[in-house]
Amino acid sequence: MTLLKTLIFTLVVPATVTIYLPYTLLPARQMPPAGSVRYLGLLPVLLGVLIYCWCAWDFAITGRGTPAPIDPPKELVARGLYRYVRNPMYVGVMSILIGEVLFFASRTLLWYALAVFVGFNLFVMLYEEPTLRHKFGAAYENYCAAVPRWLPRIR
Repeated sequence: MTLLKTLIFTLVVPATVTIYLPYTLLPARQMPPAGSVRYLGLLPVLLGVLIYCWCAWDFAITGRGTPAPIDPPKELVARGLYRYVRNPMYVGVMSILIGEVLFFASRTLLWYALAVFVGFNLFVMLYEEPTLRHKFGAAYENYCAAVPRWLPRIR
């Protein structure tokens, strides 16, 4: 059931942010610019999809919850990509958006991606982190001390 709820959430929220809204921002029937360089944008899109799916799986299986704030994991997820950054799911979504910026060579999508990142950052700092601190206490504090928010540490 948790995997089904995760799938439904994914089709509603991340799909809206990465597919529907960018599509509405592009001029009608805008084709990507000619040339093979634009296809490099598909690499971050694919990487972002894989990151998101891996993390959503960890939320459902390890955390026994979903990415939806109304049904969050019951256990602190600190495995998989969560060993390297605290918010890999958001990093995956941003990777998809950056890939779309490259693929469509769109300044509008770049501004959109920046706005989405600002929104993610505010949501994480103002809601998610305080909520997780309250829910998981010292375990989350230790996790925050060991794992950076957005970019992995180079060891």
